Amino acid sequence: MFTGLVLGTGKVVRLNRRGVDARLTIEAQFDLGDVRKGDSVAVDGACLTVVEQGGKIFSADVSEETLSRTILGNYRTGTLVNLELALRMSDRLGGHLVTGHVDGLGLLVSRQKVGDSIKLEFQIPPELGFYLIEKGSIAINGISLTINECGKDYFSVNIVPHTAEKTTIGLWKEGDKVNVEVDIIGKYVAKFLGKVRGRKGSKKDIGLDFLSEHGFL
Repeated sequence: MFTGLVLGTGKVVRLNRRGVDARLTIEAQFDLGDVRKGDSVAVDGACLTVVEQGGKIFSADVSEETLSRTILGNYRTGTLVNLELALRMSDRLGGHLVTGHVDGLGLLVSRQKVGDSIKLEFQIPPELGFYLIEKGSIAINGISLTINECGKDYFSVNIVPHTAEKTTIGLWKEGDKVNVEVDIIGKYVAKFLGKVRGRKGSKKDIGLDFLSEHGFL
């Protein structure tokens, strides 16, 4: 589990294809601390397991599923990536709960300077847009961000200078693809309500009676 607060960036050393899978090697641009073999690291928001580690360099195996659903398959030697180490139970939850399981890809369609900040607008598949709400949370390439505006197939965020400086956002260009993970709480709520509303003969709206019936009151 992660928070979406990027610890720092890293540089891709190599991506070795192994049939349909791959092994990714990254050099972190900060001290990895007590990271060991078997630990989890979020790379641009994708949770990977460390299989080799020495100094600031670590390797992780990447499955065909991850390569097909994320931007990791497009990495080249020298690509800069966002890195976050797994959350400790004693850590501050400064962002939001991020699983590191990428839901799909987004496309950066607009980048505008607004004062000292940057406004970014992304196009996403409608099935992901269903889970978005204004002022809700979303993880983009592993960065916890607050949604300014959203619709069926788009959303926008505002990037403050500190976030742009500490992550790879400063390098993003219109037309770039990004990893998107929607809020896990929203997914669970949507599934629960879908099951309730899908019951035969159930046409109930959400109100006090509904909440009481299902143990919330």
